Amino acid sequence: MAWVQLALLLAVVVAITPLLGGYMAKVFAGERVFLSPVAGPLERLLLRLVRVRREVKQIGPHPVRPGSDPGTASAGHGAPVYGPVGQDWKSYARSVLLFSFASWLVLYLLLRLQGSLPSAGSGDVGASAAPWDVTFSTTSSFVTNTNWQYYAGETTLTNVSQMAGLAVQNFVSAAVGIVVLIAVVRGIAARNTDPADRRSGSLGNFWVDLVRAVVYVLLPISILAALVLVTQGALQTLGGPTDLTTLAGGTQTLVRGPVASQEAIKLLGTNGGGFFNVNSAMPFENPTAFSNLFSMVLVLAIPASLTSTYGRMVGSRRQGWAVFGAMALMFVALAVVVTVAEQHGSPAQHAAGLITSSSDGSAGGNLVGKEQRFGTAGSGLFNTVTTVTSTGAVNSSMESYTGLGSLVPMVGMGTSEVIFGGVGSGLYGMLLFIILAVFIGGLMVGRTPELHGKKIEAREIKLAMLGALYMPLAVLTTTALGVGTDHGKVSNYNGGPQGFSETFYAYLSQGNNNGSAFAGYTGYVQPDGTNDGAFGITFADLLGGLSMLFVRFFPMLIVLAIAGSLVKKKAAPAGPGTLRTDSPTFVVLLIGVIVLVGALTFFPAFLLGPVVQSLTGGLY
Repeated sequence: MAWVQLALLLAVVVAITPLLGGYMAKVFAGERVFLSPVAGPLERLLLRLVRVRREVKQIGPHPVRPGSDPGTASAGHGAPVYGPVGQDWKSYARSVLLFSFASWLVLYLLLRLQGSLPSAGSGDVGASAAPWDVTFSTTSSFVTNTNWQYYAGETTLTNVSQMAGLAVQNFVSAAVGIVVLIAVVRGIAARNTDPADRRSGSLGNFWVDLVRAVVYVLLPISILAALVLVTQGALQTLGGPTDLTTLAGGTQTLVRGPVASQEAIKLLGTNGGGFFNVNSAMPFENPTAFSNLFSMVLVLAIPASLTSTYGRMVGSRRQGWAVFGAMALMFVALAVVVTVAEQHGSPAQHAAGLITSSSDGSAGGNLVGKEQRFGTAGSGLFNTVTTVTSTGAVNSSMESYTGLGSLVPMVGMGTSEVIFGGVGSGLYGMLLFIILAVFIGGLMVGRTPELHGKKIEAREIKLAMLGALYMPLAVLTTTALGVGTDHGKVSNYNGGPQGFSETFYAYLSQGNNNGSAFAGYTGYVQPDGTNDGAFGITFADLLGGLSMLFVRFFPMLIVLAIAGSLVKKKAAPAGPGTLRTDSPTFVVLLIGVIVLVGALTFFPAFLLGPVVQSLTGGLY
């Protein structure tokens, strides 16, 4: 069943990729699509609300050059056609930061004031404001598409906070990642033969791209996905909590809310924050085996399809499939490793005489911390999907995996989550490695490296190296503070390799805007009360929150700067000595560069944590 699930998942994703990828290419090119009659009026209304400036783009059939006089150009050529004002990379980046800061401020205030809102007391659980440090961490995590949760959503947040706060950020934070990628690809794909066009350096308009990403892509798919989840048994109600009588005769409060709608966008937007504390292990979020597979398809749909969008925008669908192939090969390798490791079981289980092989009536394997509904196969594959895509949703307990099995999500995140990765962020992170691979390949053949006809020079290489190494530097620094300072040690529940793995995983997850976690890394008060557990929580909140913010937006600025440099370069036709970036040879080179950078930066940390656990025979 493990291999059947993996094969079925890949088949569905491969089928979706060109369809959704082609659709998104048309959306961001401003072309008419089948949703235009419905989404078009909403798009125009939103653009009027944000007051996007417009300029004359074309007079009849004749385009207007940047900097020319539209009045002169329009003489005798028909009515003018208006379009949104284009932005260079600096203006585009300012818009990204401005919108994200405004989103952060609104969400922070909403969470801090939720106890005072009119609807906060209408049967909701947890109507009081969360502590300021937890709110800082939560706000930073949802604005950065991380969705790291130091709280139980069903007991801490109201329906208003879940819907108007977290769910909204699930949409817009995902949209920000997508549109940054689109801007970068425009910079690479631009074939500006006119010097005036190159001087303008336009990468599009952030506000137009943002609205289109939400209205044409995220919103319609999320609506359909939520309806599918409801048919499987996911909750979707504003009825509030209800009391139930258990089989033992006791009473229990069942928290209810708008779960399916938040579940759909949390998966589609590679966000990961669940309505319930146990996330996708909760039957009211992920009820059936079909919903489990459907959830994985939702997670991979946009990151995989964006490779097709990229190929179409640069004029080479083969290029898009090459990138998809590199991602898929690494994903399959990780999925196979975790499946075999969890099915084999741990050395501690074998030492205890437990039989972990499959037999009649038992699937076998390491079922500790896993749902019987999904078993080792459905759990391992789900967690591989969500940790290579910066989603962070889990359907099993991450820390209960074998040493080798727990290494897989760490490796997935250690590659900078470019194995499909987050919506937009995965592919623009991959483009950094493509630039590095092109540079290395160019050195091998003795030619100036080129990417789609544009020379890759010192500026682009420096920026690409900075973008590729910034995340590992941030993760290793925060991990060192977590295990090497008194305030950080407060959050370590366990010692030894498990305690190190918990801390390392926490900052690796936050440093990659993933959001999944090993249980055990929280604020913890020692039994003798000598450690200040409250300040330990604050320390972890602040350190993690700042890490999430910096590793989200700094790489965005890097890739936009690269796009701003490339968009002004004149493209040259490919020659006989040009290194092809759509060949199997380049795919192997690209994978080698990714593995090399990941191994050099994180290999010692992997050894200290999950590898030691695997070799010493610990169950955890």
